[in-house]
Amino acid sequence: MKLSELFTKTRKDAPADEVAKNAQLLIKAGFIHKEMAGVYVFMPLGLRVLENIKQIVREEMNAVGGQEVQMTVLQPKEIFEKTDRWDDAKVDNWFKTKLSNGTELGMGLTHEEPIVDMLSDYISSYKDLPVSIYQIQTKFRNELRAQAGLLRGREFVMKDMYSFARSQEEHEEIYEKVAQAYHRVYERLGIGDITYRTFADGGIFTSRFSDEFQMLSEIGEDTIYVDEQQKIAVNKEVIDDERLAATSVDKTKLKEYKAIEVGNIFPLESKYTDALGVYYVDADGEQQKIIAGCYGIGVSRLVGALAEHFSDERGLVWPENIAPAKVYLARLGNIPSVISTADELYNRLTAAGITVLYDDRDARPGEKFADADLMGIPYRVVVSERTIQAGTHELKKRTEAETKVLPANQIVETLSK
Repeated sequence: MKLSELFTKTRKDAPADEVAKNAQLLIKAGFIHKEMAGVYVFMPLGLRVLENIKQIVREEMNAVGGQEVQMTVLQPKEIFEKTDRWDDAKVDNWFKTKLSNGTELGMGLTHEEPIVDMLSDYISSYKDLPVSIYQIQTKFRNELRAQAGLLRGREFVMKDMYSFARSQEEHEEIYEKVAQAYHRVYERLGIGDITYRTFADGGIFTSRFSDEFQMLSEIGEDTIYVDEQQKIAVNKEVIDDERLAATSVDKTKLKEYKAIEVGNIFPLESKYTDALGVYYVDADGEQQKIIAGCYGIGVSRLVGALAEHFSDERGLVWPENIAPAKVYLARLGNIPSVISTADELYNRLTAAGITVLYDDRDARPGEKFADADLMGIPYRVVVSERTIQAGTHELKKRTEAETKVLPANQIVETLSK
């Protein structure tokens, strides 16, 4: 991508009403546009980051047997009435709408009911199970306060997977496989060392614990207690001694931290399958309950959490596998030899499969370097009259102060490693 063709621009200041660091950085870098509180547009570079995170999540869900679908945003009232979740007194963050004939509909708050309702057409025998179904889709929640940028949105992108098993034992096997897949997601995103599987309240679904995945952060809304040796944590809401007795946690070894929830998994038991009348027939011809689980990752929320974590005083500092490009190619000057050399290098890098943001604008070097840092591109390569005369290119890693000078014929090979 050439920056002269990119319709977005960086800016020195974020909107005055934007208080969240993640949104301020992403807006200034041109990655997102604020439509209203809790609602953001992903611009071309921001969408690349979002899609890179989606792909990591998708690969790990596929690896544990997940099958991807795309559910609808509009949802029928009737199936939510069967599970007692339509009433605003029971679930208070719905967005609802009506058809022209007055029929009420829900808008993509969550998808337990629609998934189970859909399965009623496909699941009848023990031979049809187990199955895990997921989607990566926009959700809508009527948050009372949306002041944390991408961390608390009214419209956001979420991966939600639902597993269906023939027994509690089979469910728990799937549940643990997904939990390990979540750890792999966070490792690949570069936050594995600060993200903890956290005992949390099972809520209305189960008397068992649910599991949150909490990323340590000073701006986090949650308080957790971490056992660093066991690499597990406990949410403040379940820190009482009686509940901890059901875990392997030693309360004397716990340290208190603030954290951002970056994922959650929880047992659903047979709450939704029973309510919607979906069962299976076992090998003996007997009707049996289907045991379900739910597994969520807020993908757009992760963009905000990673922006908070991977940043410094100059801007964003993306890991290579989620950055919108690997290389920021800065062309300094507009004389023919500089233009032709930079164009040639851009083509060579692209041909080698290296993603490039090519800054071919007529702008000062300082402006280009500042934008490279603000956007958080992992590597910056400079082509100028001076480097051409020396037969070299300047290479600088975003996380390092030192600039390396390499022979011009080695730059593609070096960046390919």
